[in-house]
Amino acid sequence: MIDFHSHILSSVDDGSKSMEESSEMISMLLSQGVDTVVATPHFYADDESLDDFLSRRDAAYESLISSLTFSHPRILRGAEVSYYSGLSRLDELSRLCIEGTDLLLIEMPVCKWTEYSVREIESIALSGAVRVVLAHIERYYHLQKAQTWDRLMQCGVLMQVNASFFIRRSSRGKAVSLLRRNRIHLLGSDCHNLSHRPPRMGEAYKIIAKKTGESFTKDFIRRQRALLGDD
Repeated sequence: MIDFHSHILSSVDDGSKSMEESSEMISMLLSQGVDTVVATPHFYADDESLDDFLSRRDAAYESLISSLTFSHPRILRGAEVSYYSGLSRLDELSRLCIEGTDLLLIEMPVCKWTEYSVREIESIALSGAVRVVLAHIERYYHLQKAQTWDRLMQCGVLMQVNASFFIRRSSRGKAVSLLRRNRIHLLGSDCHNLSHRPPRMGEAYKIIAKKTGESFTKDFIRRQRALLGDD
């Protein structure tokens, strides 16, 4: 399975604080059956330049890879790009895509989005330069009109949710419903640490398999692999 959203790189953002913590998080993901982890540290365009962010991210990635002493999952570089008005005008936006793909993970604000924001996401999605993935949509799904989600999906926007969406009893029914209706396309742990936000991908997939069946679950995983270009 693939973890499409994680904060495993050490000292890049509010995720892992040490190589030891990163290593243990990766070990946990491996034990849960994860064979590919996408490292998606936060990128805030107001705080630093694209070049500076990528330099920090890549240095943290190289340090992590060189420090791992066990057979680990494939780790792909990416970013969780914080939306801001004017994001579509950011030069070389494609450099923030998940490594080897055109998938761009964008974190939207937890509020009712303006028409301008929706149109800007549509514009990015229709540009042909990247394929937009909206991060952990469960946080703001209920704040938008149903038509907004329809519009975005018609533009090819993909939806990512966190494992906790399925694990929490209060949201499990909604998560399964959206998954069955093909309104969830990618699953991520959004793990930040070993305490209150640890990796829980295995637990989420057990619930998915129980609620939807093995065949549906395998097909869901297959479709995610296809997005990475995997066989």
